[in-house]
Amino acid sequence: MTETTKNDMPENSDSALRWIKPSVRTMGAYTLRHHEPRIKLNQNESPYDVPEALKERIQERLKDRPWNRYPPFVATSFIGAVSEATGWPEEGILVANGSNELIQAIFSVVVGPGTAVVIPEPTFTLYRLMTEVNAGTVVSVPLTGELGFDVDAIIAAAREADAAVIVLCTPNNPTGSALGRDDIVRIHDETGALVLLDQAYVEFGGFDGIPLLEGRPRLVVLRTFSKAMAMAGLRAGYMLADAALAAEVHKGKLPYNINFFTEVAAAEVLRGREMMVPGIRRMRGQRDRMLAEMAAVPGIHVYDSAANFILFRVTTDAIAHTELFQRLLDEHGILIRDVSKYPMLERCLRVNAGSEAETTAFLDALRAIMGEAAGAAPSREIAEAPTRKIDDGTAVDDFSTSPVNGTGEVDRSVDLSTDKAKR
Repeated sequence: MTETTKNDMPENSDSALRWIKPSVRTMGAYTLRHHEPRIKLNQNESPYDVPEALKERIQERLKDRPWNRYPPFVATSFIGAVSEATGWPEEGILVANGSNELIQAIFSVVVGPGTAVVIPEPTFTLYRLMTEVNAGTVVSVPLTGELGFDVDAIIAAAREADAAVIVLCTPNNPTGSALGRDDIVRIHDETGALVLLDQAYVEFGGFDGIPLLEGRPRLVVLRTFSKAMAMAGLRAGYMLADAALAAEVHKGKLPYNINFFTEVAAAEVLRGREMMVPGIRRMRGQRDRMLAEMAAVPGIHVYDSAANFILFRVTTDAIAHTELFQRLLDEHGILIRDVSKYPMLERCLRVNAGSEAETTAFLDALRAIMGEAAGAAPSREIAEAPTRKIDDGTAVDDFSTSPVNGTGEVDRSVDLSTDKAKR
């Protein structure tokens, strides 16, 4: 008779899950429901692909590259292109598979048990998730009633908590609001924290933080290729910081994290960035068109935006925001983003600027649905002012109204060819 050993007995998942940190077990994951829409306006992507001329350059460089060999340990071509485009020294540059990977690396080397991280919210939920995974403490600072940044409150919170990190997503996702130069300088100079500027959307508006890096070793600037640079499918991003700080953050990155395809593509797109400018201008034009035309649609409140997307709140009881979202998808094949589970964003939806045809389809569908709802039953306007209570609970799905630049106005200019740091 064969004796049954302990290892022959089936186990359930609990035997593995008991080793997961209890704090992680209670967290919500970063998730996104899959759809196959006719028009996709939910992830703030560029509606325009990388120009064919740039693709040909990339393919030429890749055609003889052996796939059986590791990529360079240091992505020198990508780093060199970033340095050329920004004017920042290579020693202060890190590159990765999207800026999210760099956020993870920064938090892994800075945040530990009890480390205070100041996060103006609502914002990109990855900051909170990375803080909590590393056992840090989120110090949440609510945005203002019109979803702008409360600079005084951010500074006060950082001082009181002796914060190690202040995260500033500017322009902010999902609200579209942006910080001006003077505000960024104040937050840096009046606190002792690392100030992380996540500028995934800065090509569309808001103040570019790169010129502030010189002489401010606690300032970090992150950029992505997933939005204006039309490379969401390849995943690429970079970090600019003081060289000594970059060397420490490098310790939190995995080796060979950039594959050779991404390195070549990102470098070529940066070196040919003048070809990307027309697409960025078209996106900004569609964003401005959406702001103007949506403002005339009854039953919604539209927040100004310095990014390539628009946040709006359903303010009438004639239709629920969930019904509007679903009807856009079911009846018109248009997918936007439901962000109503974010703090302060009750009844809010987000839509990004698409091509002219995509924008027209969305605006026509929005007008039709809202007009039908208004004609179907008497309605009343729901109070627009959002609560300032921040929910410390489950993370919601999503990977910045009053956006201002240093002059107090939305910065809608684009000049990728002169995006230089002052050294």
